[in-house]
Amino acid sequence: MRKFKAAFLTTAAHQIQYVFTPEQLQEIAEITELRPGMAGIPEVENGSLKDIEVLFSTWGFPRLDDAQLAKMPNLKAVFYAAGATDGFARPCFARGIKVFSAWRANGIPVAEFCLGQILLGLKGYFRTSRMFKSPDAKARQYAGPGIYGETVVLIGIGAVSTKLKELLQAFNVKVVMIPSPEKERTMSLAEAFSIAQVVSNHLPDRDDNVGVLNGALFRSMRPGAVFINTGRGRQVNEPELIQVLEEREDLTALLDVTFPEPPVAGSKLYTLPNVRLSPHIAGSLNDEVHRMSKYMIEEYRRFASGEPCLYEVQESMLLTSKTPGA
Repeated sequence: MRKFKAAFLTTAAHQIQYVFTPEQLQEIAEITELRPGMAGIPEVENGSLKDIEVLFSTWGFPRLDDAQLAKMPNLKAVFYAAGATDGFARPCFARGIKVFSAWRANGIPVAEFCLGQILLGLKGYFRTSRMFKSPDAKARQYAGPGIYGETVVLIGIGAVSTKLKELLQAFNVKVVMIPSPEKERTMSLAEAFSIAQVVSNHLPDRDDNVGVLNGALFRSMRPGAVFINTGRGRQVNEPELIQVLEEREDLTALLDVTFPEPPVAGSKLYTLPNVRLSPHIAGSLNDEVHRMSKYMIEEYRRFASGEPCLYEVQESMLLTSKTPGA
């Protein structure tokens, strides 16, 4: 395996320390010719990285323009221990620099988070637990249908929903993905919301998905159904969702993302009894972030050994044409 000249490039050094363990940092130092310390924009600008061939980073990686990238003429690849690369990838592609991302690793905890919510939703846990407030409460009669033979709809066919479908194979449920990744008929959103006991949103964060999950869809849901959102808040028409949840106390919304995020002060999302909010915790956090760095270290080993890589980002995979923050 070849040892490439490497550096850590970031605008947030604390993120490197958060995502990479000391053992992982040491491993990178052993398998590369690693530049000591952390580099930032000043080091790019002054030419200190002119010999660097590969960069490692995570959240906080800067968007470099063509002039800045030209100051790293030997740069061949970026190993990004996080998910979306829309914020910086295109200028790299324009110069033939490969970008590798831990997007699949970042999808695993989201899928695990949703799996737990789906199983509890099928049992009717969220509805019955908010009703079970006294010895004579009749919560049990409102229990969910159970797991066996039930229908779960996953909206979107990206890394999260693909992993979630895999996890759900251990249970006797029918999983419907929209759109279908196979060549079978694609079910409409309207049909999906009307047949599923649990609907989990994993749509990509594109402008054409804004507000597509609307009141008519939520109003069509089965008695006691559950909606999970770990995608993006702006994909939901939240005023219409709130109206439906006020009308139908049997429904439950589990919202890990909202728009804006967090909800504004006074939002009914904080007080509706059939809403469970969490502060965008489904993705990689704490111990889970080290999986992302592990994926990128393994990817570098493949790259440096001339083996086929698994997590290279292609321009067609990017979600936006604009320039979001890195």
